Amino acid sequence: MNTEQISELVVDSLENIKGQHIDVFDVRSLTPITDCMIIVTGTSSTHIKAMADEVIVNAKKAGVPVQGIEGRGQADWVLVDLGDVIVHLMLSATRALYRLEDLWNMKALVKASQSDMP
Repeated sequence: MNTEQISELVVDSLENIKGQHIDVFDVRSLTPITDCMIIVTGTSSTHIKAMADEVIVNAKKAGVPVQGIEGRGQADWVLVDLGDVIVHLMLSATRALYRLEDLWNMKALVKASQSDMP
């Protein structure tokens, strides 16, 4: 699967389990470590874990190798590394504190979920 297909699979997985404020960043021109970063907000630690599990299960079903998973213990910020796509699943307060979007050029923003629209 290419980066766009993996990103779509991740976004679909997150939307299916009610992820909030899903942002997809194309970071190919900004870093050599990955092509895409996806950031999503969850409503609780349980929700974050469930979203991470959904992404992992669907990635494995599609033949996308999971390179790593970090932060599942506390689950206020879980990172799922799918190689070309890195997924950050965060509680709202954690997302506001770290403001990962500010680390990446906002011109790289390629898709925002409809949950962000009024």
